[in-house]
Amino acid sequence: MTRPNTEFPDFGLTPEQRRHAVRGHYYEWPGMDGERGEIWCYSDRFSYRAGETVTLHVSSTAPSFSMAIIRDGGTETKVFEKLGIASRWQDSPDQCSAEGCGWEASFEFRVGNGWPSGAYRVTLTADGRDGKPIQCHHIFIVSPQPGKKPGRVLQVAATGTWLAYNTWGGSNHYQGITGPDRNQYSPIVSTQRPWCRGFVVLPKDAPRVPLEVAVPPKTVPRYPHMEWALATGHSKKYASSGWASYDSHFFRFAERAGYQVDLASQHDLHFSPETLDGYDCAVFVGHDEYWTWEMRDAVDTYVERGGHAARFAGNFMWQTRLEDEGRRQVCYKYRSRAEDPAYLPGGDVTRATNSWEAPEIGRPGSATFGLNATRGLYAGWGGCAPRGVRGFPVYRPEHWAFAGTGIYYGDLLGADSHVYGYEVDGLEFEIRGGLPYPTATSGAPVGLQVLAVGMASQVEESADIPIEDQFLTDEDGRFTAETLFGEASDANLEKVKRGNGMIVNFPRGKGEVFHAGSCEWVAGLLRQDPMVERVTRNVLDRYLGKP
Repeated sequence: MTRPNTEFPDFGLTPEQRRHAVRGHYYEWPGMDGERGEIWCYSDRFSYRAGETVTLHVSSTAPSFSMAIIRDGGTETKVFEKLGIASRWQDSPDQCSAEGCGWEASFEFRVGNGWPSGAYRVTLTADGRDGKPIQCHHIFIVSPQPGKKPGRVLQVAATGTWLAYNTWGGSNHYQGITGPDRNQYSPIVSTQRPWCRGFVVLPKDAPRVPLEVAVPPKTVPRYPHMEWALATGHSKKYASSGWASYDSHFFRFAERAGYQVDLASQHDLHFSPETLDGYDCAVFVGHDEYWTWEMRDAVDTYVERGGHAARFAGNFMWQTRLEDEGRRQVCYKYRSRAEDPAYLPGGDVTRATNSWEAPEIGRPGSATFGLNATRGLYAGWGGCAPRGVRGFPVYRPEHWAFAGTGIYYGDLLGADSHVYGYEVDGLEFEIRGGLPYPTATSGAPVGLQVLAVGMASQVEESADIPIEDQFLTDEDGRFTAETLFGEASDANLEKVKRGNGMIVNFPRGKGEVFHAGSCEWVAGLLRQDPMVERVTRNVLDRYLGKP
């Protein structure tokens, strides 16, 4: 790869528009395309098995539309096409992000018995009022049938995180139009709404979150992915979550590399934990931030019984709850201790929708995947280590995961493809004899080995850049300080603001866990980084019992 240049990309925005791209709240809403017209779609569920019926809910300014469905894997395979499906405009409630759109069913079809497990991309096309086509994209998952699956990998799509970041309708778990002043994020988000633009499909030149610019000294932080989103009409959160930015890249790589891969949703794990039972290897990738207690139970039980969990993902942060048979996700996040009913007398505080490391929950993320989000977080974007390492600094090159890479002690794994960032998971550690070890108070599982570790930060910190020119500032760091130590004081901030990202491996029960704690591992697969591909193969082959 060529070295990154020192100039930020120009997407044709004014300085005011660039600021709005980062600090403003822009989102998809019914009627946003005005006179041109529009079409939107959602399905009644995230996933289905062969033989089950998919119900689509469509709202369109056109009287009819055509539909094509393609399995989005190592190769694209069209499985369904139909023309002339009747449609109409359907009104949405103001708070549809939290309540659901409530549209009537528009079309139903049956998942074919021959449709392999995987992601199925739905494209709806209609005529706009100006005579030009209008489109929308949706995605649903065909989950595997129960039973033993020797030699197959199960990838679990991060649907809890997709749901948390979806901006369609105005509110998600980050920004929103809820509250008395219509300016708060919503602690409740609905599955019954379309996906925002950029979650299902993206052009190849869509920027990823980590900076691909060699940032000059004293530069005010810039966020090219958000500038591009505003300039091109995509969701502000397209690069933070979704099939297109994350999950798809692993699935396509694995199939093209010759692995047999099935796909399930996190909601499958919650309601049908036996989904994992038939597999020797389960994989979790990308930005994988939101989990329920039940989802973790499913993974913990699976590994204890002899399963192998490979997590090429970062930011294992929030506990959520599902309501209304999974149609609503609840996560109060920063307002949890003040607002979550779990904290009321008689509530079950262990199910509070707070960070997993909150002491009252008593279940740090490291207990499942070996690492904690509150000891990691930001790297390579904004003002958080913008000139930091782009790959994992390797400490134990003799480990089986690195076999065949030719990597040395002190080398950077994945630096050319920028696999380190934008959010990472870590642990408290110490260096002994030039090697990292988890501290006695880190919460690391017994037998955990730290294979690689890089620097991260919970604070955009510079002596030369004013805080008003920063996006993240120190708010997340102070939240972590308050969560872990009860008070967001300067002294407690000092304890948490310097984080790290790790690759770790450990045994558990009869099984084993490998965790490359970075959202951007999939960037190495997307960019065909030979070392990243080899490590990925090493993990999959070991966990599938291949020589």
